[in-house]
Amino acid sequence: MQKQPNQHFDTLIIGSGLAGFTLALNLDPSKRICIVTKQTLNDSASGRAQGGIAAALSPEDSPEKHVQDTLIAGAGLCQESTVRFIADHAREAIYWLIDQGVEFTRDERNGTGYHLTKEGGHSVRRIIHSGDATGKAVQQVLIEKVRNAPNIHIFEQHIAIDLITSDKAHDNPGQQERRCLGAYILDKTNGCVGTFTAQHTVLATGGANKVYLYTTNPDTATGDGIAMGWRAGCRVTNMEFIQFHPTCLYHPHAKSFLISEAVRGEGGLLKLPNGECFMARHDKRAELAPRDIVARAIDFEMKKRGLDCVYLDISHKPPDFLQQHFPTIYAHCLKLGIDLTQEPIPVVPAAHYTCGGIQTDQCGRTDLNNLYAIGETAHTGLHGANRLASNSLLECLVIGRAAAQDINHQPAVTPLRIPDWDESRVTDADEEIVISHNWDELRRFMWNYVGIVRTTKRLQRAQRRIELLREEINEYYTHFRVSSDLLELRNLVDTADLIVRSALLRHESRGLHFSKDYPDTLGEAGDTVLQKNG
Repeated sequence: MQKQPNQHFDTLIIGSGLAGFTLALNLDPSKRICIVTKQTLNDSASGRAQGGIAAALSPEDSPEKHVQDTLIAGAGLCQESTVRFIADHAREAIYWLIDQGVEFTRDERNGTGYHLTKEGGHSVRRIIHSGDATGKAVQQVLIEKVRNAPNIHIFEQHIAIDLITSDKAHDNPGQQERRCLGAYILDKTNGCVGTFTAQHTVLATGGANKVYLYTTNPDTATGDGIAMGWRAGCRVTNMEFIQFHPTCLYHPHAKSFLISEAVRGEGGLLKLPNGECFMARHDKRAELAPRDIVARAIDFEMKKRGLDCVYLDISHKPPDFLQQHFPTIYAHCLKLGIDLTQEPIPVVPAAHYTCGGIQTDQCGRTDLNNLYAIGETAHTGLHGANRLASNSLLECLVIGRAAAQDINHQPAVTPLRIPDWDESRVTDADEEIVISHNWDELRRFMWNYVGIVRTTKRLQRAQRRIELLREEINEYYTHFRVSSDLLELRNLVDTADLIVRSALLRHESRGLHFSKDYPDTLGEAGDTVLQKNG
């Protein structure tokens, strides 16, 4: 098979969401930058974000109020210094987006010039947005900037296999600290594997929620960066905290379509099939409680009553208000025969956000020298045990900019000679059905055993099945040429293992992790930190 030519860059960015774009556009333009994405630049969870970006912009708000709301939602596990750093830099991050050309929804009545909405867990209106398709509006602007930047080289339909570390180099002096040198990258169009080296490598691949059967995430969310960082020796923190979005559209023809938190923020009510509201029985904040509480409440009502879904009703609002504030949701629901101005929307919880990830500092630096992790791939300490709504895009912006500044000030290091990808002892796969079967089995038992409500017995069952799957996948990986599906499955199994191991170590219920065997919250909060071979 023809060998893919080796590539060298100043900075290699793996992933094409808001975090990766923000970093790329804030790096010194003299740097040669590479963005690797396994589909196209348009395919990311960032582009699906509906609600908006949290930032203290109005006269009635302040970074301190934003900090306190975040700490409350995080249930004792937020890193307060990180929360303050991000809240303090939120305003400048928003205005950086505006300077790039992002158009947010205008409103001259609140002193900011922009319409601000309110979501669960927020004490004031602080969510700046672009209609109900904020992620799409932001990504479209930044994609154009990235494509037109002469120093940024884009590799679409390419997927990273593994990171390359200095202990693999031919000429490693030995006394140097272990560092990241780049990654092996598979070109999906021709099956060739190339060696991409870089002074600095950035993991910005998003979360791991395709490990669950039902998710709001795109098909790309297979935990690639988390798994690669883990295999390279990075610590991984708090992987048990998977946020299930309470309101994913329940319809046979609606794949992973999210009904924004802002619908509840603007007065939407959760109801049983008979029209009865139920949230007040679970929390005094009712529909505006944090996502973990709302998702558990829906899960409880569905299981108690044998329901396939519950209903989100905002039909009491004027039709023109709904069409103006939620044009994307309105149009999509109407296409499926649901008129939200006249009837409630059927909804179910779905895996939405990975709060844990690769341990980093406030500049995105990991345990491995010259390797950074940003966005949903990383654990900065912002989200704690539960992410506050609309803090995710903010984290991408603030940490992406901070990581770029840190990289800009790093001295160049001497390149090392590293071996090319070796596939001399492998053959073409004989039965691809093994991959698809294992993929389906993994997502189903993760949904059934490691979902919104957990027990030790269920977690142990999942762990045994993960061990069996890993044996099959490792054998497959060892003997056959790699494919995109195989790489994603390998990464999903690694992240599933990290989720289950972390959940088994937490002997309490806190935030997004609820165990029927340990229903109480301990008096002292602590992170779950996993270290390879540790």
